[in-house]
Amino acid sequence: MPASTAPSGRTGRVPGFRLFRPILAGATLRERLIACLGALVGITLTGLICGWFFGEGPHIPLIVAPMGASAVLLFAVPASPLAQPWPVIGGNTISAFVGVFAAHLIPDPVVAIGVGVSLAIAAMSVTRSLHPPGGAAALTALIGGPAVTSAGYWFPLFPVCLNSVILVALGIAFHKISRRNYPHVPAAAPVNTHGTSDLPAPIRVGFKPEDVDAALVMLNETLDIDRSDLDRLLQQVELNALARAHGDLTCGEVMSRDVVTIGLDGGTERARDLLLAHNIRTLPVVDASGRLAGTVGLRELALRDVGGLAEAMSEARTASLDEPASSLVPTLTDGRTHAIVVTAPDRTVLGVITQTDLLATLARSASAKAFDPRTDAAA
Repeated sequence: MPASTAPSGRTGRVPGFRLFRPILAGATLRERLIACLGALVGITLTGLICGWFFGEGPHIPLIVAPMGASAVLLFAVPASPLAQPWPVIGGNTISAFVGVFAAHLIPDPVVAIGVGVSLAIAAMSVTRSLHPPGGAAALTALIGGPAVTSAGYWFPLFPVCLNSVILVALGIAFHKISRRNYPHVPAAAPVNTHGTSDLPAPIRVGFKPEDVDAALVMLNETLDIDRSDLDRLLQQVELNALARAHGDLTCGEVMSRDVVTIGLDGGTERARDLLLAHNIRTLPVVDASGRLAGTVGLRELALRDVGGLAEAMSEARTASLDEPASSLVPTLTDGRTHAIVVTAPDRTVLGVITQTDLLATLARSASAKAFDPRTDAAA
């Protein structure tokens, strides 16, 4: 039975709400309301500021129509590569120049509009400033009427470029206030911290970048997401699947409870002796109240010319008792973190989970599942 006619209980959809589902992955009602507010502020202030620049009069528009489309991208999908500052400013401005050029070069307006938009796409692609409203900017330069025609080659600068710069500046300020990441900074690729040619541990197994590239070729689709963000998304999917498979194990069940610690006044020599005597790589440092202040290892003690533990210690990586143990995989495989301290809400030290602890736990859990008579594999 088609999904549109099947009973709601069988499709998992609530009748009457299908039209209100977001069409973009990750979108929420809150995000859309923030986008609406951002567009209201951005477009209104852009018009007011440009009105102050240009003054009253019909000689040139205060704000051009493509800014409305730019606002949709900038405020509704700020992580999109098409919504970043350079595509907004460069895409609109370059496309407007292309439109003016086509209008002056090609006398037939029908041919001019086709050539103008086509060349605008090419110009934006070459300059890495692809921005969908840029096509509208080129078209506005071609059919904008006497005011645009009389402005000539000034039109791409005033008001198109000025509109774009003001809108981007307002977007940056608005996203900062609303605590959203803009301009969007793609996640950095994992690096090998040991100075060798091996791939970093998190990407040594599982899918590789070339696998993603091959999948994109097979799909024959262009996706509106940064390439590194796509890698990060797929890695998070893998981690979520791992957490679901081993979600019954918590940090409280995995951690070592007899924790070796040292006080802030313990001294670097005492810290070095404890690390060597207990054959550990991370030593929690506690304050006078027994609360976690940081951690120290042999590396910190060797590299830092310090007078006390307060100067030598690093910020501790922590987890809670009921946190899934598998969620620690990204941290304990980053090439820098050797142990995570499990703490109470008041930062009292409850236990420690090392890389060895987590590896042994996951290996045992996988073996138990493999030989569980209830699983299909065992059958």
